[in-house]
Amino acid sequence: MTNRELLWAGKIGVDNRCQYISRDMFPSVPPADLYMMKMILHDWNDEECIKILSNAHRASSNDGRIFIIEHLIPDPQTSHFSKLFDIHMMCWGSGRERTVKEYSALLERSGWNYLQTFYPSNGINGIIDAVKSKS
Repeated sequence: MTNRELLWAGKIGVDNRCQYISRDMFPSVPPADLYMMKMILHDWNDEECIKILSNAHRASSNDGRIFIIEHLIPDPQTSHFSKLFDIHMMCWGSGRERTVKEYSALLERSGWNYLQTFYPSNGINGIIDAVKSKS
């Protein structure tokens, strides 16, 4: 099996439309219709997240979309792995785990409109779905 066959794009038949790109997101991001950021934004503070999200907004197509896949902190009464991982994030860098409301605010400040949140059956991560605002 080749590396290409191991990637999700190949498994779901969209490898002719997808690229996996490694680069510094702070100066700019490449143009795209959809951005998927898994376990990226939790590494950065709010202002750094706004810079990354704003760069994606600027580079995205008119119908651009973004999926943010992270450990999402639930309400205070709910026990969840994200709360433990938030402590881990505080120990090594400027990032942290966030609530859906906090991610929604970051998206809004960077030109995106929050749509919805999906929770896969494993319950560990949530997927925040947003679209490019038409302003």
